[in-house]
Amino acid sequence: MTDGLGLEDAYGATLSRIKGQGGEKARLGMAALMWISHSERPLKSDELCHALAVEIGSPNLNNDNVPSIGTLLVCCQGLVVVEKEASTVRLIHFTLQEYLRTHPDLFGAAHSTMAETCLSYLNSQKVKVIPISPFPDLQETPFLKYSSLYWGVHAKRHISDCAKQLALKLFDGYHRHISARILLEAQEKYWYYINFNKPSLFCGLHCVSFFGIVEIVACLVEMEGCDINQSDSTGNAPLNWASWNGHEGVVKMLLGRDDVNPDKPNNFGQTPLWRAASNGHEGVVKMLLGRGEVNPDKLDNYGETPLQWAASNGHEGVVKILLGRGDVNPDKPDNLCRTPLWQATSNGHEGVLKMLLGRDEVNPDKPDKYGRTPLWAAALNGHEGVVKMLLGRDDVNPDKPDNYGETPLWWAASSGHEGVVKMLLGRDDVNPDKPDSIGRTPLLQAALNGHEGVVKMLLRRDDVNPDNPGDCDETPLLRSAENGHEGVVKMLLGRDDLNPNRSDRGGRTPLFLAAAYGREGVVKILLARHDINPDTPTINGRTPLFRAAGNGQEAVVKILLGRDDVNPNKLDKDGKTPLDQATLQGRQGVIALLRPLESAAPRLP
Repeated sequence: MTDGLGLEDAYGATLSRIKGQGGEKARLGMAALMWISHSERPLKSDELCHALAVEIGSPNLNNDNVPSIGTLLVCCQGLVVVEKEASTVRLIHFTLQEYLRTHPDLFGAAHSTMAETCLSYLNSQKVKVIPISPFPDLQETPFLKYSSLYWGVHAKRHISDCAKQLALKLFDGYHRHISARILLEAQEKYWYYINFNKPSLFCGLHCVSFFGIVEIVACLVEMEGCDINQSDSTGNAPLNWASWNGHEGVVKMLLGRDDVNPDKPNNFGQTPLWRAASNGHEGVVKMLLGRGEVNPDKLDNYGETPLQWAASNGHEGVVKILLGRGDVNPDKPDNLCRTPLWQATSNGHEGVLKMLLGRDEVNPDKPDKYGRTPLWAAALNGHEGVVKMLLGRDDVNPDKPDNYGETPLWWAASSGHEGVVKMLLGRDDVNPDKPDSIGRTPLLQAALNGHEGVVKMLLRRDDVNPDNPGDCDETPLLRSAENGHEGVVKMLLGRDDLNPNRSDRGGRTPLFLAAAYGREGVVKILLARHDINPDTPTINGRTPLFRAAGNGQEAVVKILLGRDDVNPNKLDKDGKTPLDQATLQGRQGVIALLRPLESAAPRLP
């Protein structure tokens, strides 16, 4: 654990000194160490100070009891420090955390004490009167958020009778309690669908099912008037929350009730099985599938099945369980026509893919509604292992374009996935120069995004045209120059079959675009060539200097003015000079460079 017995002895001696302080100092020192070493996340200094001021069971919060952080540091005898940037408190060294965890007798029932503290805080008069809407300023109650989110985590680890009673007290009108809103808002998938101007309907049974506290669930379900299937504002019943978080004990208890609906969907069409499968909770999935009224292939509002989400998230165990059922369609598409295999390949889950490919009824080349195949999705995301598996199939077209003409190679090149590009280029049935529906080739995309390794691979191919503008009127050099990708520009300029002055339809050359966007390195590379005209105008008569001046690119302006073949007073078709344009745009630095060069001669185009 530590460097021999030295640190362990030192920690033991320091803890003895803390206890030896006696009275309130000893209590604060040991309590601070308990909270810091057992909290679910790093505590801010004000959270810790307010936690230590709570009197368990008291309805009042006394600010006079809140110690200063300076006092706490003194009481902890150097074992605690404050991270200045985050304002969080931590132990002096990770070995102290290990030491404290291996000496649980130091703090007694730490988690039950922490649960009781959090619940006492939530039950205080000061907190109970906080309105649920509009969302309040929590500066006066800094321990509120931690208490709301984690009291149940501590209680699940060690529940006491005191904590149970405090929880039941909290649940009297819990749906109107600010902590219910804080807990719901922490579930990012759902909170923005809730109108907090109305009661959330998130009651005590929902809450303890969410946290998985069997002892309190058992108490609540026996209370008169308890509706075990009651939905909250998101449509989730207690069983949905327990299944979502994998709390097998609570799920078992709820399923043991004759009045429970084990297949009830929430507002999004997600059943308890869907939620358990999505998060990979195999034990819960098995329990739910043991119920005859549970449909294992039920669609949510987006056409997604439990299998699809298990596959999407890579939960191999759940996928295996579901595929073992005769009533689960392994190739069922969702509303976007994406199958479980499509989702698994998109996220790179090779184990799931292998299982699905073993099923004869699964089509490994089925496109979604946008024409994007599983291989397309894997190539886009750079999943080399998945790409290799799919390319090993005879029933997968490696060059299939989507509805926009973009092939797997196109997207792998655009995203810079060199390994995938290499595999695809190794195929005879892949066209390395295939443009999309608006004429953009894989090389253009790689050049535009500065992927030098991919550009190098594509330029080695004789069947790739490095200077093809296509229907989009964009060459790889134009786009790489515009974006300042110097390495790509150098590679492209190394080709004899490339025109470094080729312009787009507007007459903009690579030098013009590099100058316009202040790409100094690219400008220098281009100007070093003897076949580059540094003063070529666009169809509007605007030169690279004109555009650089108007955009305030002082460094580029200096470079261009250093050339004898650049006319600093050249007029565009509107009769404006670079100085006029700089003046119009208020580019004072450029104005200072150009004004001394202003021609006294008449302005003639």
